Amino acid sequence: MIDLYYWTTPNGHKVPLFLEEAGLPYVIKPINIGQGAQFAPEFLKISPNNRIPAIVDHEPPGGGAPLAIFESGAILLYLADKTKKFIPQDVRGRNACIQWVFWQVGGLGPMAGQNHHFKMAAEKLPYAIERYIKETTRLYGVLNKHLSDGREYICEDYTIADMAAYPWIVPHQAQSQDLKDFPALAQWFKRVSERPATRKAYALAQTINPSA
Repeated sequence: MIDLYYWTTPNGHKVPLFLEEAGLPYVIKPINIGQGAQFAPEFLKISPNNRIPAIVDHEPPGGGAPLAIFESGAILLYLADKTKKFIPQDVRGRNACIQWVFWQVGGLGPMAGQNHHFKMAAEKLPYAIERYIKETTRLYGVLNKHLSDGREYICEDYTIADMAAYPWIVPHQAQSQDLKDFPALAQWFKRVSERPATRKAYALAQTINPSA
């Protein structure tokens, strides 16, 4: 059993995508970041960076005490290695997949996140808004170009790279992005959105936070 410390943010959505695809049993522990639950001492023991998501695996590989993991990319990689699913097992494929996960956690996520922040801020800073919209557009273009060779998913088969990127494309309109400008990405986005596990994960999110 896995305890999932979760809220309905792009980073939060990544982990249910994996758990639903893999069919792993889990229990959601909602962490309402709007009410400051991420600062509770008991949560900080699991996620010292006071960010969701985080997990506690009560059956880690090799046995022993429950294992706590924070940071969405680290969680996806851990779960992929634990199950040997959704990550290539050959060295070249594995590293290609990990590169795209790192691209998301180090690029797409932070830039799109700043895009959201400055567009929604009470004080409008045109330079910051323009900078982060442009950088988000550039990153969409990187992924669109990668997908333009006819591949269905980022790493041929569906992997944690797709699970990492997809939730950050869901709010594309809020990021001032038009998927019509990125046709290969748009096809990929539709393909991922139609997966049964994706639908189930996002339906579950609505039960946790109906305003999401």
